[in-house]
Amino acid sequence: MLSVRLVLVSALIALAIGCSGSDSSPAAAPSPTPSPSPSPSGPSAAVTIPMGAQALGAGAFNPAQLTVAVGTTVTWTNTDVVSHTSTSNANVWNSGTVAPGGRFSFTFPTAGTFSYHCTIHPGMVGTVVAQ
Repeated sequence: MLSVRLVLVSALIALAIGCSGSDSSPAAAPSPTPSPSPSPSGPSAAVTIPMGAQALGAGAFNPAQLTVAVGTTVTWTNTDVVSHTSTSNANVWNSGTVAPGGRFSFTFPTAGTFSYHCTIHPGMVGTVVAQ
């Protein structure tokens, strides 16, 4: 009788350990570690998405207007606690969702004035002037 209980307790412990993970697939492989993005090789500039950006409108991207040379890589960094996007009004680029702490970079290959916004919070707007 004791050996039956021991087998049952062992089986319950094994089941509990097997079910404690958050992945429901039977043999999930470990997630690959993302490789760091390469640093831009040419000129670069930064735009910050500050805390509470969704309520800042034209001040949601810092700086709100950025002037760069053609060939400059601009990196948007989300320092807010919610996700945002950097999306060109003319479909030149779309960052997709940039999670808190995340970054998105785009290199401006041609001259022009490029207005953009956050698709999640449409009141968030900015402009990059490449010359």
